[in-house]
Amino acid sequence: MKLVKDTKLDQEIKKVSDKDAEEAFKKILTWMGENPNREGLLETPKRVVKAFKEYFKGYKEDPNQILDKTFGDVDGYDDMVVQKNISVQSHCEHHMAPIIGKAHVAYIPKERVVGLSKLARVVEVFSKRLQTQERLTMQIANTLMESLDAKGVAVTIDSTHQCMTMRGIKKEQATTVTNYYLGQFKEDLSYQNRYLRFISITKD
Repeated sequence: MKLVKDTKLDQEIKKVSDKDAEEAFKKILTWMGENPNREGLLETPKRVVKAFKEYFKGYKEDPNQILDKTFGDVDGYDDMVVQKNISVQSHCEHHMAPIIGKAHVAYIPKERVVGLSKLARVVEVFSKRLQTQERLTMQIANTLMESLDAKGVAVTIDSTHQCMTMRGIKKEQATTVTNYYLGQFKEDLSYQNRYLRFISITKD
């Protein structure tokens, strides 16, 4: 699942400057009933633009490049590698409200492994985009499976969606869990069960 560049979209993005975005946020403040020219809000559009660059920086990053460097000197290790409790901060594409939670990622290497920090970075790249949790889970899994040529991949995300805790139905305690399995994790329930036991272990 290589990152495909949309040349036309890239050109449109380049036409929108930071100043254009700041003016748009000023209009939103006015629509809300605020005065964007009052002292406390004078710098707000600029701050929001800067924050949005951080929230959505994943659009400018290629997760496949993160996984380019692998290591083969692992003495034949061929069991699952599990990384638990990777923090997730994303935004839902429907209301642009925060999605806050954690991800668990596992893969079974064929011949080579990847640096542990790279797994968390792949989660970060896809999280820093407008998302649905289902798609986020699948994007992480598919990218790891393809880029690492793994025997299997498992991804679980457990998160709270503020689009339903702060608005709408307002169920503050509700969480959402998604799972996606590929390769041996999907074909062999013993791998899947071991993985689920591993991620259910909590630290004191």
